[in-house]
Amino acid sequence: MKSRTLTAVFLATGLLVAGAAMAQQSAAPNPPDVIPDKMPFAIPYGAPISMDRAQAVIQAAVAEANKRGWQMNVAVADSGANLVAFARMDGAQLASIPIAEHKARAAAKFRRATQVFKDAVQKADFKFMLTLDDVIASSGGIPLIEDGKIIGAVGCSGGTDSQDEAICTVAAATINK
Repeated sequence: MKSRTLTAVFLATGLLVAGAAMAQQSAAPNPPDVIPDKMPFAIPYGAPISMDRAQAVIQAAVAEANKRGWQMNVAVADSGANLVAFARMDGAQLASIPIAEHKARAAAKFRRATQVFKDAVQKADFKFMLTLDDVIASSGGIPLIEDGKIIGAVGCSGGTDSQDEAICTVAAATINK
């Protein structure tokens, strides 16, 4: 009888200690639940990029990719996330066509580089972001900002994430000064 009582006391004590430890752990704020003072990524949308300017962005991307010997797909979306211009370089992989478009649309819709989603999922373990419509957790989508407003976005795909990002950065620099 004494051993049963002691066992029950030890079990109850263990449960209380474990419960207190869990309560302390859950008391720490969950980063996605932290309320920022200012709205992040609040760059206003501007007038949509023109076809001529979108093609200039693509030309910059293609020139940089040619310089490096990389075959890329490059898409430019307007401020409403609609495709304005697209180029598939000779030899660029076919699977990357919709990926380049997706990166451009996501960067325009969410007003941020797609690298932000990649970092959130991979570095901060914010897997919930993958449940959001149109998110792509991959580098190579960058908003095009002129006079403090988003006029569109460029998306590049066909290489590794870092290659896509490098080409996209050069292309975006034609607008983002």
